[in-house]
Amino acid sequence: MKLLLIDNSNTRTKFAVARRAGEPEHSFWIPTGEISAASLAGALKDLDFEAAVLCSVVPDKASILEEALSTRGPLHRISHESPLGIGIDYPRPASIGADRLANGVGVVARHGHPAIVIDFGTAVTFDVISPAPAYAGGVIAPGLGAMGEYLGRRTALLPQIELAEPASAIGKSTTEAMRAGAVIGYRGLVREILAALRSEIAAPAVAVATGGDARLIAAGLPEIDAVDPDLTLAGIDLVGRRVFR
Repeated sequence: MKLLLIDNSNTRTKFAVARRAGEPEHSFWIPTGEISAASLAGALKDLDFEAAVLCSVVPDKASILEEALSTRGPLHRISHESPLGIGIDYPRPASIGADRLANGVGVVARHGHPAIVIDFGTAVTFDVISPAPAYAGGVIAPGLGAMGEYLGRRTALLPQIELAEPASAIGKSTTEAMRAGAVIGYRGLVREILAALRSEIAAPAVAVATGGDARLIAAGLPEIDAVDPDLTLAGIDLVGRRVFR
């Protein structure tokens, strides 16, 4: 079945069509703030698909997406009640973000378990998949971009910067000093959280990074075993194929 996969996150909404399980293709994105009936009419008009699978953490935009797709065929919106193929070991399953569930499904299928998924987005989330496998909880921290933007907004003399690998830990300009603080400092945050999570998991856990800043941060962190840019879409696809058999 040809599925339309939609990852509706806080910053970007990514679309992909997948003909076969685990192989998203023809992907593109729209800034989430620009999602509207008009923008979707243009973006979706030439797409060929049989059903749609929506993973959303932005309720008001999810409603617009659901309305836009209402005449295009069946639609499934991912939640804790979806056929995930993994268990949930969490006190309030309904409070788990759909993207975190999709990442859990994707990592088990593509990298095994137990696992820790680090998703670098507007926030950076760490999600633990237990040996069972089951979604077991995790950590939420400020995203790297959000931290950099905060400095630029809240200080009079510090500029907005483009995130990149710093030339040195000792910055020779304001921009390089900020890059060193952001990138090297952020790796320290990720390293410490990973170490704490691994110490509480009963077996060695594979760590997989995804999201916008994944490659930049993982490049200096041997503690991260793999970078998988399509992990969330792969999880959305796998859930969809369980729904639309």
